[in-house]
Amino acid sequence: MNSAAPATTENPTAPSLRNRLISFIAIGEVGVIAALLLLVAFFYFMQPAFLSERNIRAILNVVSFVGIIAIGQTILLVAGEFDLSVGSVAGVSAVIAAQLMTALAWPVPLAILGGMGVGALIGLVNGIIVVKFRIPAFIQTLGMLFIGQGLIQLVTGGYPVYPLPKDVSDFGMSTFAFGLGWSFAFFIVAAIVADFVLRRTVLGRNLYATGGNPEVARLVGINTTIYKIGAFITVGALSAVAGMFVMADLQSGTTSIGSGWELIVIAGVVVGGVSLFGGAGTIAGGVVGILMLKVVQSGLVVIGVNSNWQQIAVGVIMVLAVGLDILRRRYFTVGAGAKTAAAKKAGTQAGKISGA
Repeated sequence: MNSAAPATTENPTAPSLRNRLISFIAIGEVGVIAALLLLVAFFYFMQPAFLSERNIRAILNVVSFVGIIAIGQTILLVAGEFDLSVGSVAGVSAVIAAQLMTALAWPVPLAILGGMGVGALIGLVNGIIVVKFRIPAFIQTLGMLFIGQGLIQLVTGGYPVYPLPKDVSDFGMSTFAFGLGWSFAFFIVAAIVADFVLRRTVLGRNLYATGGNPEVARLVGINTTIYKIGAFITVGALSAVAGMFVMADLQSGTTSIGSGWELIVIAGVVVGGVSLFGGAGTIAGGVVGILMLKVVQSGLVVIGVNSNWQQIAVGVIMVLAVGLDILRRRYFTVGAGAKTAAAKKAGTQAGKISGA
């Protein structure tokens, strides 16, 4: 007579509700989206005018400028590098395009292409020096930040470049929907395209491999040099685009375009879960992180907090976000992986025992 214990239909390897919840929380965007919603609720509770149509429109329009750069910065960080010169690149590209339109009377489309070419060229220089000559990205791009600031002063003589052609001014004042400028439309389209490329294409997978483990990536045949330089060119070109959108919005090539953007962009994408060490992060996370920082800055102004506290708030949020992300990765991601492996091992052992 068989005295074995009654058979159970429970599969030890099947994911439990708890494991599914852990896997969901382990997604990088979940934490930052939850934080964003809490911040919005807090500022609305403090001052209902925070969610007024005018304030929402202002936040989204401002986000679109730095958000365009954040897309490129996310791609570059995924590839294992970063760029501190993006603000200066935006500024110098904008003022050069403005000078081409005014001093040299270039047609607007050619001047815009010229400005984008400047941004892409600076990105190429950064990429070659960092990747080929192995100068740390921090040193090279910080140096390029100062070079760009000097070029802005040389090109403009310290004065705004105006008047711009009427087509540029009209474009800067126009909107595409709900009072949002065309910069926001470009931002959304660029974010969708970039997110698709990173998530769904071989190019995206190779970028993650390049940033995550470049040695292994090279061993499997990925040309990490090309991918990193290409990412530098991408962030340079997108910085130029953002700068020229601001130029059109201001209707002049001012020396302040791009000032301080590099810190906001880096902070935003890191808050959004993009790793400073490469190989991790998403476009969606970077975009939400930028939006969260702008919500904090706008909310502090709306509730009457001194604007000097904005930089302090951004710094504190950045440190907390990175700390929480490290804890989340250690506990949820590593923990869930270890528990899943243990469950599979237990299931295999149970199968061996029952078959013995």
